[in-house]
Amino acid sequence: MCYHEPVIPRIVMDTNVYIAALLSASGNNRAVLRSCLSGVAKPLMGAALLHEYEEVMQRESIFRKCPLTVAERQTLLEAFLSVCEWVKVYYLWRPNLRDEGDNHLVELAVAGSAEMIVTNNTKDFQTKELRFPNLKIITPTQFIHHQL
Repeated sequence: MCYHEPVIPRIVMDTNVYIAALLSASGNNRAVLRSCLSGVAKPLMGAALLHEYEEVMQRESIFRKCPLTVAERQTLLEAFLSVCEWVKVYYLWRPNLRDEGDNHLVELAVAGSAEMIVTNNTKDFQTKELRFPNLKIITPTQFIHHQL
C-alpha cells in the first residue's frame, strides 16, 4: 500500500477575505483563515500584501462592529503571519487588472508558485492582459468546496 502526503495548496489570501474573517466568527472567510492557521493551506505573504493588511487594519470605521478588540486583532494577525511563507517579488508582471491595486496579488502568487488567489472580488481579476493558466482566482466558498 502506498501512502501519499496530502498536497497543501499554496494560496494568496486577498485582504478582503482576511478582514471579512475578522468581522464575522462564522462563514467561509473565517473558514479560509482557519484552514491557513491549521495547516490545511499554505498562505503566502509579501511586502505589498502585508502593507495592505496593516493599512486596512488601521481603519477603525471598518471595525466598529468587530467582535475582536484591537489587541485580539493584532494577536490574530501575528498568528496568521507565523504560518505564512514570505515571498520576495523580484519581477513585476503587471497583469494590468481593472483595479491597479490588485496587480500585486497576481505578482505574489506567481512569484510564490501559488495555486490560487482567494478573494471576494473575482470580477476584479477577469480582465487582465497577462494570463497564468495554472493560477485560479476563487471565492472563499469555492476554496472551502475545493478542500472537501
